[in-house]
Amino acid sequence: MGMLSLPGFLSCGKKKDFNLTNEKDAHSSDSDENSERGNWSSKGDYLLSMVGYAVGLGNVWRFPYLTYQNGGGAFLIPYTLMLALAGLPLFFMECSLGQFASLGPVSIWRILPLFQGVGITMVIISTFVTIYYNVIIAYALYYLFASFQKVLPWSDCFSWADEFCSKTRIVSDCNTTLHGAIIHVNYSFITSNNLTCINGTINYKPVQFPSEQYWNKVALQRSSGLDETGRIVWYLALCLLLSWMIVGAALFKGIKSSGKVVYFTALFPYVILLILLVRGATLEGALDGIEYYIGKQSNITKLMEAEVWKDAATQIFYSLSVAWGGLVALSSYNKFHNNCYSDAILVCVTNCVTSIFAGFAIFSILGHMAFVSERPVSEVVDSGFDLAFVAYPEALSKLPVSPLWSFLFFFMLLLLGLDSQFATIETLTTTIQDIYPKVMKKLRMPVTLGLCTLLFFLGLICVTQAGIYWVNLIDHFCAGWGILIAAVLEIIGIIYIYGGNRFIEDIEMMIGKKSRLFWLWWRMCWFFITPVLLMAILVWSLVTFSRPNYGSVLYPAWGTAVGWCMITFCVIWIPIVAIVKIVKAEGSLVQRIVSCCRPAANWGPYLECHRGERYSHIVDPKKKKEHEIPTVSAVVY
Repeated sequence: MGMLSLPGFLSCGKKKDFNLTNEKDAHSSDSDENSERGNWSSKGDYLLSMVGYAVGLGNVWRFPYLTYQNGGGAFLIPYTLMLALAGLPLFFMECSLGQFASLGPVSIWRILPLFQGVGITMVIISTFVTIYYNVIIAYALYYLFASFQKVLPWSDCFSWADEFCSKTRIVSDCNTTLHGAIIHVNYSFITSNNLTCINGTINYKPVQFPSEQYWNKVALQRSSGLDETGRIVWYLALCLLLSWMIVGAALFKGIKSSGKVVYFTALFPYVILLILLVRGATLEGALDGIEYYIGKQSNITKLMEAEVWKDAATQIFYSLSVAWGGLVALSSYNKFHNNCYSDAILVCVTNCVTSIFAGFAIFSILGHMAFVSERPVSEVVDSGFDLAFVAYPEALSKLPVSPLWSFLFFFMLLLLGLDSQFATIETLTTTIQDIYPKVMKKLRMPVTLGLCTLLFFLGLICVTQAGIYWVNLIDHFCAGWGILIAAVLEIIGIIYIYGGNRFIEDIEMMIGKKSRLFWLWWRMCWFFITPVLLMAILVWSLVTFSRPNYGSVLYPAWGTAVGWCMITFCVIWIPIVAIVKIVKAEGSLVQRIVSCCRPAANWGPYLECHRGERYSHIVDPKKKKEHEIPTVSAVVY
């Protein structure tokens, strides 16, 4: 005969058949291992959510440009090395961390209470970024709707254009031969006298292509600078509202609903990229574009330049979305024994292959644009907003059935943006859930919709006539070295203070015992290579920091000050929380600091059945009353 204690039996959620409160949370289901927080419905939900989070707009509008700029195919060497040395170690660490404790980016710092401010910094930066990121999605929605016309509105200089708008380059002046002498004259003199310009002496007037003027004059109604806020651009505001409605609808049941939506939002962009690549490859001039992308002969000498390695490291770092809190949040819904090691490798490799694949689709069509407009490819290549909303739309407008290709491209941008946005909002709601679990259990839908509504109103400044300047300002400051600071402190805290070997033992509780040889690479990266690389990128970013600008428009001093205030507000919580923790601790100053550098009493696997001997002594204070349920036992014969 044996006694089976009820609290111990209930500790693994899926065996918990006795629901004493009879409450049902839409975020969890009967099949979940963790009935309180919920789990992903399937492995596919998790992997596609992670791929959707990591694969974003930067894969399409930044990586191809960096490859072209930094030696073509040779750039893949530092890019792959930085993936192995900096990206993958951080990615694996965050996935393991979230899965082990089943907690979000703030509560996870039970592992090291002194550094809990790092988690708060991650969440605040994610909040700032999600505000402007949805504005970019709104831009994509606007262009998507504008594509439903027989003639694309940016295909020619229509009524909104000024005298500088032109589809072709306009010659200003040049050298010519007249009566045996070489003279420099205006082009009007050349045409009126049937003369010809001498090759290499032609100067062109400063003109703007229709797509550029459409972007600035029609889509953005862009003002002269940050000082001139202007009015809210109503159609962009409506597109922003629609984008938030889509996000809210996808997340109303948390991971249970978003996990299904990502099957479409994460996979369909690959279908569109393939269609664009096949179409682009059949166009005249496509080969020229692809040769510019990977290089007819890759420039290996570029690898001697520090800038190339810095670009590779920063692209990997930002592309994989490490240190934003999202990886910890998404992984916290995994089942405890999920193989987070293979997941991390799969998602990282998928992300990088997507970037390379996207480059072929982008450059094949840009090559055709260069061919049609009789310009070198270098003059039509760009990155960021100019690639997505000026150069590529201009190229698409020159294709037969251009509205179709335009629709597909902007639909792809929309989907790439949305699944990244889903994960970022889930990061915020996970943080709220960890702090107020009872509130989220009963009011998940109202809280999620309320959060989306609040962020919509905060984003309205970004859809004014000066909106693009605000988007650029937040991106310049918040999405820059603030994240690097969080990443450096994260790896130092976990590996050097909590203990790298201790952390490895935690991982082995989930994925099983591994050999010393297996951990050799990860130890080298976590203990030395990755922290050094992150510090180098951080120092480089601070040393090369420059005042923000958008194109030729410089920001006023007060705009730069606002940027500094934003990033200060993000990172100041790191010292504030550390000081508060030390003040609340007991003993001398040294004893207080030491106690704050130890894991909290409730640190460990979320469910008791997973704690084993290493964490058997731990009882979560929040669950103490649950474990003090009057003795209910089952007699087993």
